[in-house]
Amino acid sequence: MPPLSDAPESIAAALGHVFADPRLLAVALTHSSFANERDENGGHNERLEFLGDAVLELCVSEELFARFPEAPEGELTLLRSQLVNEASLAAMARRLHLESHVLLGRGEENQGGRSRSSLLSDVFEAVVGAVFLDGGYAAARDCVARVFTGLWPARPAAPKAKDFKSRLQEYTQKAHKSRPTYALLGSAGPEHDKRFEVRLTLPCGREILATEKSVKKAEQVAARLALEALGQVPGDDAPDA
Repeated sequence: MPPLSDAPESIAAALGHVFADPRLLAVALTHSSFANERDENGGHNERLEFLGDAVLELCVSEELFARFPEAPEGELTLLRSQLVNEASLAAMARRLHLESHVLLGRGEENQGGRSRSSLLSDVFEAVVGAVFLDGGYAAARDCVARVFTGLWPARPAAPKAKDFKSRLQEYTQKAHKSRPTYALLGSAGPEHDKRFEVRLTLPCGREILATEKSVKKAEQVAARLALEALGQVPGDDAPDA
């Protein structure tokens, strides 16, 4: 087992969790390079990192789920990815001063491992795993809530408006299990002011024509006209092509 140090007291204060078994924290702070130099099989943090990764994701997911009861899955996933990633977890590790306590092998130390974000994010996950094993899910959830204080988003990011083609495709996919098709019929006019004519064909066989300054714009106009014809009023918030 890795040696104990003054880490439990200082880290416990930052986490708000006093370890009943301080050796769990000692293992969480032990990099495999340190254990390998001492032939300590299993006496490093990789298994705790694996566990902590899952526990952390659940804790953050639960908190976001409670904070934003109206947010759809896609927005919740985006918010979680903004909180749970290598850069943010490494920042958490530095807030807890874990870089001062992690045990590294000589080679890893000489290569700057103590300041490497990937290593520090792994250590943070291992510490979360250690808290979970020591005090259960409630203890892990409380620690995560504590260290993320001030970092939780105020509200979900506004979803990007869908363009008319995307809206029409979603509608026809649900209604007909098929997609509309677009065909360029031709172009006319001088090079500096050319117009492109597009034909949109709905799964039901209905055709809609549109002419615009670019093929993409003509397709968007045709999709908007199709939505209106189908009674799916698209509104004015869709972006231009």
